[in-house]
Amino acid sequence: MSDQVGCSLCGRIRGVDEEPAQTLAWVFTREKNVVRWMCPACARRHTRDIEGKLPDEYW
Repeated sequence: MSDQVGCSLCGRIRGVDEEPAQTLAWVFTREKNVVRWMCPACARRHTRDIEGKLPDEYW
C-alpha cells in the first residue's frame, strides 16, 4: 500500500496515524489497471454501487 492514499470521491487523505480499524476500512477498486480508493464514509454511502460491480459468481 502506498503511504499517501486519497479518496477518489471526497479527496480525504488517509493518515499514517489513523486507528488500524479505520485504515482497514478503506476500500479500493481496480478497473482497467487503474486503482481508486474510497474512504470508509464514502464506501458506506456507495455500498450498493460496490456490490453491483461484483460478478454473479460471488452471489
